[in-house]
Amino acid sequence: GELLDGVPPETLVVREQLGLANYFRFKGHELYVYLDPGNGLNRAGEADTLVARGRSIREPAIQRLYRRYAVVIDSIIHPEHLGTALETNLIRGMSPLDLYAAIKQVANDAASDVRARNATVKLSVSVQVDYAWGRFSGGVFQGVATDFNDFPFIQELGLSSYPYLAGYAEPEQIPLNYYSRLVESRTVPVMVTEGGWSSATLDTIVSSLDEQRRYIAHQMKLLDAVKAQAVFQLTFTDLDLVAHPPPPGSILPLFARCGLVDVNLNPKPALSAWDSVFAISRR
Repeated sequence: GELLDGVPPETLVVREQLGLANYFRFKGHELYVYLDPGNGLNRAGEADTLVARGRSIREPAIQRLYRRYAVVIDSIIHPEHLGTALETNLIRGMSPLDLYAAIKQVANDAASDVRARNATVKLSVSVQVDYAWGRFSGGVFQGVATDFNDFPFIQELGLSSYPYLAGYAEPEQIPLNYYSRLVESRTVPVMVTEGGWSSATLDTIVSSLDEQRRYIAHQMKLLDAVKAQAVFQLTFTDLDLVAHPPPPGSILPLFARCGLVDVNLNPKPALSAWDSVFAISRR
């Protein structure tokens, strides 16, 4: 919203991101920055802020803002890894053709703008793994070849997966090539940029604290099978929907219990599974 109000992107990045980036640098971490020109909770539509203002990512002026922000965050934060669109296959499958075309355009243009100024940052998009496997479209495997064609700058591929929403009743039902099949015959590195498993029962989705723990353990086998270079857990904490209720109709409650700790930061059983993996020496 502030970008639309004319606040310079440099101001926003220094105020909102630079301190956190410096903290992670101090901890010795590489930085992964992912930007989303779409709507993360509604892949069929546009960002809520744009809709509220009567604007659209289809507009050249809005695309210029997005491209400028991508360049600024790269030049100030200096991430090792930068993504310019998220869940591209899901957007392509669910949104109007012209909306996907606009997101495809701006993601490619942003990547080109960044590359013109930074020769080393690894560029990427992310894809939705469950959708690529056809879990929401009759079970027919679709793959992600179109995403590699539509975003030819891809040097590494982000993976998004929430298998408990995709019809898997138990974590162990997820095939071990769930990630690796997407990049068969390719040498592109991959990382899980978002995903998880709810520890709570949600309507027809039955789960538990132990089921979530088993998912974390099983996911590590999927990561090993594809030799993933990184994995990010979204979210680390459960979401407090009592203190911060989502708007009516939001799908946010579906993800509210994916944390490794509860809203009071009390560890859940999944945290021990997560910690046990990171206790292993990195090779």
